[in-house]
Amino acid sequence: MKFISWNVNGLRACMQKGFIDFVNSQSADFVCVQETKMHESQAEVPLENYNKYFCSAEKKGYSGTAVFTPHTPLSVTYNGMNIDEHSHEGRMITVEMENFYLVNVYTPNAKDGLLRIDYRMQWETDLRKYLMELDKTKPVIYCGDLNVAHNEIDLKNPKTNRGNAGFSDEERGKISELLNSGFTDSFRYLHPDETGRYSWWSYRSNARKNNAGWRIDYFIVSDRIKEKITRADILSDVYGSDHCPVVLEIDI
Repeated sequence: MKFISWNVNGLRACMQKGFIDFVNSQSADFVCVQETKMHESQAEVPLENYNKYFCSAEKKGYSGTAVFTPHTPLSVTYNGMNIDEHSHEGRMITVEMENFYLVNVYTPNAKDGLLRIDYRMQWETDLRKYLMELDKTKPVIYCGDLNVAHNEIDLKNPKTNRGNAGFSDEERGKISELLNSGFTDSFRYLHPDETGRYSWWSYRSNARKNNAGWRIDYFIVSDRIKEKITRADILSDVYGSDHCPVVLEIDI
């Protein structure tokens, strides 16, 4: 099966920059998007033969996730952690299929100066518990903009960004904790030493042109299905957002 994850930084804007043509060209089983910045009623997403599931923030024009798939899930759950403080920003969709759970997430940003780091840490703790609970029943495919570069290899300028949002010791420690709890970073599983592969670039200072980026978009899977991964890729030649799509292909 083929999965795509993409922080589109505004789905309506991205649709004007080739989103629909891109999705139609990929023939993916699941397309997970983050930062939709819209409610389903605000725009038609003209993807024929796709079921469309939206989880929107209460605040207009903010956050939001969506999943598009030609398949019919057994169930779809929104804000699945069932914790009130995590249920207002449209950050999670869980899709249950016969053989796995797909969890699409837009992780809260710790913000400049780590102003939101306490909330971010609580989110990470609660999410890890949620994923581990799902994993007791079926393997999990967890994807999205996780707003963290795990290791120095995952961003262009680790030394100058050490301690900043997205590369703080606290955030990096939480993704390590998750991976040590029975999960695998699919890209690093297939490409353990590959450098210069990023999924997000600032709009400032010609960052994308200079490939001064960060790998903060992931597919993370249950350890017991990691050997089924056949492709984990970053489509850095696809434009339309400050992020690019990432891809997982897995025999599941």
